[in-house]
Amino acid sequence: MTDANGLLRDVFGFDGFRPGQGEIVEAVAAAENVLAIMPTGGGKSLCFQLPALLREGVTVVISPLIALMRDQVRALREAGVEAGALTSGNTQEETDEVWSALEAGRLKLLYMAPERLGSEGAVRMLRRIGVTQIAVDEAHCVSQWGHDFRPDYLRIGALRRALDVPLAAFTATADAETRTEIVEKLFDGETPRTFLRGFDRPNIHLAFAVKDGPRRQILDFAEARKGQSGIVYCGTRAKTEAIARALREAGHIACHYHGGMEAEDRRVVETRFQREDGLIVVATVAFGMGVDKPDIRWVAHADLPKSIESYYQEIGRAGRDGEAAETLTLFGPEDIRLRRSQIDEGLAPPERRGADHARLNALLGLAEAIGCRRQILLGYFGEESKPCGKCDLCDQPPETFDATTAVRKALSAILRTGENFGTGHLVDILLGNETDKVRQRGHQSLPTFGVGGEYDKRQWQAVFRQMMGHDLVRPDPERHGALRMTEPARAILRGEESIILRKDTLQVANRRPAVKAMVRDEDAPLLSALKAKRRALAEAATVPAYVIFADRTLIEMAETRPADLDQMAGISGVGAKKLEKYGRVFLEVINGSVEDVHPNRRRLAGSDAGSLYDQLLKAQSELARGESGIDKPLSCSASLIAKVAQSRPRSEEDLGRLLGDRRAERFGAAFLDVLRAAG
Repeated sequence: MTDANGLLRDVFGFDGFRPGQGEIVEAVAAAENVLAIMPTGGGKSLCFQLPALLREGVTVVISPLIALMRDQVRALREAGVEAGALTSGNTQEETDEVWSALEAGRLKLLYMAPERLGSEGAVRMLRRIGVTQIAVDEAHCVSQWGHDFRPDYLRIGALRRALDVPLAAFTATADAETRTEIVEKLFDGETPRTFLRGFDRPNIHLAFAVKDGPRRQILDFAEARKGQSGIVYCGTRAKTEAIARALREAGHIACHYHGGMEAEDRRVVETRFQREDGLIVVATVAFGMGVDKPDIRWVAHADLPKSIESYYQEIGRAGRDGEAAETLTLFGPEDIRLRRSQIDEGLAPPERRGADHARLNALLGLAEAIGCRRQILLGYFGEESKPCGKCDLCDQPPETFDATTAVRKALSAILRTGENFGTGHLVDILLGNETDKVRQRGHQSLPTFGVGGEYDKRQWQAVFRQMMGHDLVRPDPERHGALRMTEPARAILRGEESIILRKDTLQVANRRPAVKAMVRDEDAPLLSALKAKRRALAEAATVPAYVIFADRTLIEMAETRPADLDQMAGISGVGAKKLEKYGRVFLEVINGSVEDVHPNRRRLAGSDAGSLYDQLLKAQSELARGESGIDKPLSCSASLIAKVAQSRPRSEEDLGRLLGDRRAERFGAAFLDVLRAAG
């Protein structure tokens, strides 16, 4: 892995691999078929980008969204890697540039959307340009049981067979069922080398809250995190526009995004979100799959997501840089009714509807949890964990109670009314409210009429909501949402099972403090100045700010305050090309001025050869006029000293061949002393 480690440092600017990356890179570079399930933010893209530089030929990357491809190509080019994308969003000039690089044999990574695989000439073209490996990003899109199914992904298996090259598939969200389908569809059932690198994102704080004025709840959450980039997901297009407008009126920079907008308007929002600090996008789930912005500090759901996989994928867009991020998911009985009815009224076969109900049940179990949310979330994906201490229920454990009696009363009311009514009417029966509807149906004569006086209307509504969350009752779409019991509910009604529910049914305003400052108070002004410089460079280059440097890189600069290029080269995320391109600029922000350094010395910054260069230069200066100090001046060029520092000759003969006789005679002994002392 020596070459891989060198590229990791010099090209990508990292001193070491994240957990699990190294062995995946090794397997992909060794041309093995690979399936890697890694958490969002775990560095999936590097696991196919770096091996592409180690291998001969072109790696073709199948990726689902144009925005995602363009962002990765920009970031690779900034790091000095030849990469390009062939997409429907290309200008003719961009397409010509990609073809020129392919014809010249310079391009190492070619990004393509799966839709392009449908053209007859795609396979011929990929053969002609010398594709030696296929990488599939967001591989769960091949699963018809998943939440992001893309029919065009089904062509990838045929492409692998036609090109007869290894394939590496990557995803963050794949339960056992989805993993099985990925193997069947992409690898023809042959078992690839599989890496399951965990689903835990410990930097993301998980929180759910019952809806209690959802617009106000979202505004309060955003206000506590003002100035930070965030996403608000909504269930309808109209709601995205309404909440975005409310956020702007509250003083935030916010815009909406949904599938009903013109394509150009959506592109403007995508571009703004990538380039602007502190922008909030209020969106339907049409937004986000292609988001590669590392410094999203929070994600809020104004409505319940469709499934636990969708939830995990969407919150995973926060904190991709590994820094602290927060989430809030709002839910209520209307969300549960909507999701149930969408499943029941769909055209899917019965087994698919059953699986979809089970996925929704898993999410509702997470929402109505009485213990650590992370344990429940990871348990769904087959992982065990201890209480995390980083979710709302670990912060403040909820008060619970034995709800068996209350639930049996509610179930009795449902059964005695023929499973023909919704929550509102059932609550009136339990409370003994003689409404017109109750009297018309004679329900005031039921044994359950008025037996629920221990709770008020709002509390009974919370009991019914939690019953739906535990899948004890479901709305029946054929009876206009009337609640019907499931089999587990009948066991409780018969007294065979008990149930524990949460007592904190009345949601209070979020009392959690604003997110912790990213740096200490004394470093905050410098971090702001570094961000301003990054923004100016990004705008000039028309690229997202994080392509210049990620937030975590600027934070490290602000905290460590590197004094020169050597120290700057030690900052995580500062590779050789970025050091050459931006090192002096950011050093000037940090230190006010920067000592002028010869380009040959700059290229050695951060390496052992750089220190040797300085020592050799000092030795040369002392002997510039010979040992006596009266000889004719003589010196080596900067490029020659750099060669000596990099090649480290060990003998007089080797050094003489580099320096020539005259320079070897004057500087040889001193240079060898420096080299030997360095080891």
